[in-house]
Amino acid sequence: MSAVSVIIPALNEEEPIARVVREVAATKIPVEIIVVDNGSTDGTAERAREAGARVVKAPRGYGRACAAGVAALSPECDIVVFLDGDGSDCPELMNQLVDPIAAGTHDFVIGSRTRGQREPGSMNFQQIVAGRIAGRILRLLYGVRYTDMCPFRAIRRDALEKLGMREQTYGWNVEMQMKAARVGLRILEIPVNHRRRAGGESKVSGTLRGTFLAGARIIATLLRIAAEKKANSGS
Repeated sequence: MSAVSVIIPALNEEEPIARVVREVAATKIPVEIIVVDNGSTDGTAERAREAGARVVKAPRGYGRACAAGVAALSPECDIVVFLDGDGSDCPELMNQLVDPIAAGTHDFVIGSRTRGQREPGSMNFQQIVAGRIAGRILRLLYGVRYTDMCPFRAIRRDALEKLGMREQTYGWNVEMQMKAARVGLRILEIPVNHRRRAGGESKVSGTLRGTFLAGARIIATLLRIAAEKKANSGS
């Protein structure tokens, strides 16, 4: 039986984080729940710890948080699940991400919020468009169909370690998707439901500045990895 670990990056998510941890634990799927406190100035770490998560610290930067969570994984972990700490993802769907990997048919399973049921206001127009644009670029580059850059995803631990992840910001998710396609992982995208965040303000879509900065990092990541592909094919 595969051992599943869940990594939850969290920045100033004091209000929703305990609920998220409890919902994940209620699935009885993971052997460990790791909340990565990404430089919070509120009680995120304390609330997560009280709810039963193991808390590790990381400097600010979404990619840094994800990397810190991977570094903290227990030795027995076989499958890694990522989800956000704002309560927008639906942990009760986790088995749909994990089961194809545990069965040995896929290496990387990603949720698609645009193909699932979304609460009104859970995604803004920019997020939907950005996911579609990135998906079209990746399809042109690698022939893989993505419709979203959803953070709710699962991947074999050994496959993740081979990707050589280096992005430190919000480009982490698209870097994983691009590199998974580039190295030929068996990829599955499934519809997942998406809720409005359970509290606080989104660090990406909550402000115009946040949306712009996250979009710029995603575009920069797309260009960097596309350039790496071109350089490798020319060598």
